[in-house]
Amino acid sequence: MKEIVLPGDRILAAEELAKSKKVILGPGLRRENEQVLAYKGGRLHHRGPNTYWVDSYQQRYVPARGEAVIGVVTAKAGDIFRIDIGAHEQASLSYLAFESATKKNRPDVNPGDVLYGRLIVASRDLEPELVCVNSAGKKGKLGVLTDGFVMNCSLNLARLILRSDCPLLRALTKEMPFEIAVGLNGRIWLKAKSHRETIALGNAILAAENASYEEMPKICENIGNILFT
Repeated sequence: MKEIVLPGDRILAAEELAKSKKVILGPGLRRENEQVLAYKGGRLHHRGPNTYWVDSYQQRYVPARGEAVIGVVTAKAGDIFRIDIGAHEQASLSYLAFESATKKNRPDVNPGDVLYGRLIVASRDLEPELVCVNSAGKKGKLGVLTDGFVMNCSLNLARLILRSDCPLLRALTKEMPFEIAVGLNGRIWLKAKSHRETIALGNAILAAENASYEEMPKICENIGNILFT
C-alpha cells in the first residue's frame, strides 16, 4: 500500500479492519470515535496483518511513547538530567533510570554526553521522560554512547533504516565494520575505525534516503571502492 494521504483523510481500510480485529496505528494516524484519520501528509503504509502508518518528510520530532531516541545531556538538576531530544521541549531522565543505579551507585553522566534512551512518557500535556533500561530493567543497547559521531536526518530516513526489509545496513556491513544507533527523533550515532570511514558511512546513509532498495547496495559498494582505493 503506497497511497498518498493528506491531514484529515479517512483511512477506510483501517476502519473496516478495526470492526473485526485490533488495529495498530503508527505515526501520522489517530482514531476519533469509529474513524481513523491522518493528521500528517505523506505516504500511507500497511504491514500485515493490522499495522498502518504514514511516512512523511519531517524534521521536527513529536515524542511518542516507546520510541528509542538519541539525546544530548544539557544539564543536571538535582536527581534529574535534562535531555535535548529535538522536540518542542527537553526530556527528563532520572539517575535511577539506569541499570543497577542506586543513590550510592549513580551513573557517570555529564552535560554534553550523548544518550540512547526510550520514551516512557510522551504526551502533549506532560513533559517527555526517558529511561535507559528495557522492560526487564537491563541496559541492553541503551545508555551513554561514547566517542562516535552524531548526525541529523529526516524522521522518514530514520524509520526507513529500522525497517526489517531495508537492505542498507546489511550492505554497509559487507563493506566495513561499524557501530550504529538510530533514534526515531532523526538522529544517528555512528562509530567506525576512523573518522574517514565514519564520514563515508554517514554520506552513504544520507544518500540512500531517496534510493530504491535495489539501488542501496550499489551506493554502499561505491563508498567502499572510494575508501579502499
